[in-house]
Amino acid sequence: MVSSSYEYTQTLMGTTVSLTLLEPNETAAHTVFQTIKMLEDKLTVNRSLSEVMSINLAAGKHAVTVSQPVFSLIEQAQKVSLHFNSCFNLAIGPLVKIWKIGFKGYKVPSAKLIKQQLLLIDPKNIELNANKHSVFLKKQGMEIDLGAIAKGYIADVIKLVLHEQQVYQGIINLGGNVLTLGGSLTDKNGYWHVGLRKPFSTNDKLSGIIKVKNKSIVTSGIYERFFMQNDHLYHHIFNPQTGYPLDNELESVTIISDSSLEGDIYSTVFYGWGLDKSSKYLQKHQNLSAIFLLKNKTIALINPDNFIFQKIDTQYKIKAD
Repeated sequence: MVSSSYEYTQTLMGTTVSLTLLEPNETAAHTVFQTIKMLEDKLTVNRSLSEVMSINLAAGKHAVTVSQPVFSLIEQAQKVSLHFNSCFNLAIGPLVKIWKIGFKGYKVPSAKLIKQQLLLIDPKNIELNANKHSVFLKKQGMEIDLGAIAKGYIADVIKLVLHEQQVYQGIINLGGNVLTLGGSLTDKNGYWHVGLRKPFSTNDKLSGIIKVKNKSIVTSGIYERFFMQNDHLYHHIFNPQTGYPLDNELESVTIISDSSLEGDIYSTVFYGWGLDKSSKYLQKHQNLSAIFLLKNKTIALINPDNFIFQKIDTQYKIKAD
């Protein structure tokens, strides 16, 4: 068994991005980080200039032509927003803006302001032209936010970039999105070991370890970005029907899938649905697997044939089927 690995890190997308390879490869690492930076520059809404921001600034005025990758991602995000009755909504930007969760100045907005913003978050009001690769937000004040899907898309692109560099084994960590390539040489059975963080732990304690080969692992949780006010927790996963953070039985949802983009989509969709409805969907889609951490300290493992879960935190109990 080989135990050595080579890790490259950079701060991008507001998080620490790490690439772990089994052999040193500065060229591959450089190409990976340059690709991430290029895509972040196109997709971000956290600075004034990007392709997505150019769409938002033209809301209610005119359509904006964007590059093929950005158009394709917006098209996929709109389909998911319209297809699933959940909290996945690419038009959620106006709500994110007034709550500011995870940013300076966060607060509970007035009910009147929330009601006003709800009029601006209907994904049906996004007009796409596939021939021109143009995007038009029909109402002034509308804003696209691809934060729920961008990391997954970027992780999948990085996998292709690494394959072009003849790198077929490694692990990409985009902070919440982990994508494993091939099998690991550090585990006798070839599994990569990925920690599942214990919600709200201040010292990065783990609930357990997920063991996978050639799979993506994406987690969405209410402990990632939140604030407390009057003993109430307000987190960053919004209910598009009410304009407030969703309140259900879940602390986090982890998706094990072939692509990281799928992981991004379903971790948000399933959080919105809750455990029962998500479990029924997963029974019909065995290629997807999920780990649900519940507020009552139980862990539900759905379709566990695609991974191995090693529980670490004794506070949690594995939910029996």
